[in-house]
Amino acid sequence: MAKPPEFYLQLKEKHPELIGAYESLGKAAREAGPLDERTQALVKLGLSIGAEMEGSTHSSVRKALAAGCDGEEIRHAVFLAVTTLGFPSMMRGRAWVEDVLDRETSTQNDET
Repeated sequence: MAKPPEFYLQLKEKHPELIGAYESLGKAAREAGPLDERTQALVKLGLSIGAEMEGSTHSSVRKALAAGCDGEEIRHAVFLAVTTLGFPSMMRGRAWVEDVLDRETSTQNDET
């Protein structure tokens, strides 16, 4: 699983009951149906883009990568937004996705 951002970890340390309840709700939602982790990650990515949530989109990309999705699958999920959300919204989502994919590629290149 992707490591949560430092800002989230700070809130978890300061308010463990609040974050514990939030994490329990998320776990219950994930376990409420038959979708596998990869599919769930792509659905969450689409929801994040549709809701115009940059931070959530970044997080969803990290979680999709951790679930085993590759960059092309993630980009395909973004492209599907074009007919529902429109070209400008799809492009905004694409920019947010590329923020993370570019960072991941840079990190991998630094490690080799």
